[in-house]
Amino acid sequence: MITLTRIDSTPITINADEIETVESYHDTTITLRSGRRIIVQESAEIIIEMVIIYRRKCQNPLPTIRE
Repeated sequence: MITLTRIDSTPITINADEIETVESYHDTTITLRSGRRIIVQESAEIIIEMVIIYRRKCQNPLPTIRE
């Protein structure tokens, strides 16, 4: 999951695996697999970096908690 900022400055957390396309013209529009479109303040480059970081975290095993 990644947290972005809608165009009206409210935060939105979306499932990075559901992103189909990211388009940047005047605003950045994310199209999800469902067809839903979300306009956000972040640039396409920032969104790509966030998705890469998210996926790297998913690949790393969780730390062991010792009691």
